[in-house]
Amino acid sequence: MENNYHVPVLLQECIDGLNIKPNGVYVDVTFGGGGHSREILKHLGPDGVLVAFDQDPDAQRNKIDDPRFRFVDQNFGYMKNHLRLLGIKQVDGILADLGVSSHQFNEPERGFSTRFEADLDMRMDQQRALTAAVVLNTYAEENLHKIFGLYGEVQNAKSLARTIVTARLDNPIQTLSGFKNIIAAHIPRGKEHKYMAQVFQALRIEVNAEIEVLEHFLEQSAEVLKPGGRLVVMSYHSLEDRPVKNFLAKGKFRGEVEKDFFGNDQKPFNVITRKAIVADAEELARNSRSRSAKLRIGERISLPLTSVGGKGGRASE
Repeated sequence: MENNYHVPVLLQECIDGLNIKPNGVYVDVTFGGGGHSREILKHLGPDGVLVAFDQDPDAQRNKIDDPRFRFVDQNFGYMKNHLRLLGIKQVDGILADLGVSSHQFNEPERGFSTRFEADLDMRMDQQRALTAAVVLNTYAEENLHKIFGLYGEVQNAKSLARTIVTARLDNPIQTLSGFKNIIAAHIPRGKEHKYMAQVFQALRIEVNAEIEVLEHFLEQSAEVLKPGGRLVVMSYHSLEDRPVKNFLAKGKFRGEVEKDFFGNDQKPFNVITRKAIVADAEELARNSRSRSAKLRIGERISLPLTSVGGKGGRASE
């Protein structure tokens, strides 16, 4: 049952954000335990369609037996192409619940958690060749420095990278315990859990190309959503939230919003959530994973923002 796999976060808020039409076509790009997908199906009529993506083989065991349901065992960075293969060019809503599922954290052999002794793997797609061990044993010192600083916001990223590169000359770094022993001198006393979580986050993002995949997905969402369609994205740290926030507000990840000849904003979405939606006290007590969740919603703009003779075409947020 999906509750043993992963408890869906901000479930009702996600459903409300999608503004589901009974006969619409919807996409859940992070199927996982299927909690959000099952709820979407409850709101669809017999002509509705739900397409779910998940590259994790474990998630396939949660597939839903429903004629309206389609499952794609691929990374959501290729969403547009796989929708086309299903004969779907446009959809009414897209949901993304980013990050690692509770199930993945709780499976020791996957290497996502700092709680279990395991090989340093961290692959969401287990067909990929790149593991956390490969990163630690083969990346140049300056690349490790960049990864730990940028993706993990690790304070002593430079000295950490140098220690790793020196230590691996003697023996390859393969396991969590071996890695911890090597970097023990860099871990602040009393902040061991937070420090290791930052280091693991950096490695996981690199192994799975998470930021690159997220940006590709966001760009594709603007292409496949129908006018008036909703994009609902839940993130768990600032590195994910920042590109989501920028793309919804500006249609780009860096810089200012583009403007047309008349000075109107050229962006694909109206922002529905001026501030990110977060979990209330009841959900925080029930599900600790919701603590860092931020939900943002955008609606695909239905008409060009340009209007003859001036700046009157900007839709309200």
